[in-house]
Amino acid sequence: MHTRTVILGVAASDSHAVANHLIAHTLRARGFHVVNLGTCTTVDEFAAAHRAHPDAEAVLVGSLNGHAYEDLRDLPSARARGLLNCPVIVGGNLSVGSHKQSADIERLYTLGVHRVLGDASELPAVLDELADRATAGAV
Repeated sequence: MHTRTVILGVAASDSHAVANHLIAHTLRARGFHVVNLGTCTTVDEFAAAHRAHPDAEAVLVGSLNGHAYEDLRDLPSARARGLLNCPVIVGGNLSVGSHKQSADIERLYTLGVHRVLGDASELPAVLDELADRATAGAV
């Protein structure tokens, strides 16, 4: 049986580790090999991890401090250089302030994020969906 691999980390300016560990634990319990980069992870560090684990089906980026967009602004450049050619999934508190707007999410999509999640419990189903699409050749 093939072990599914994901790369997990918290965005560059964010040191919130609890959700990161809970997500890693949940995915490992579901049989995933989780490469957990921990907190304060830059786009370059995600790219290096993907080079080391080219079989990773996704890069998972958490952010609780609201600076996900700023922390991922180098994603288009990394993609243009042929790095991080797997889906990038982002979740957490993705903008500063109590009033969230759809524009905050759309900005992440313009950077090349494949999916933005509002709830970490959605992650296993999203990974299964992306894997099914990849198998069918649609990703």
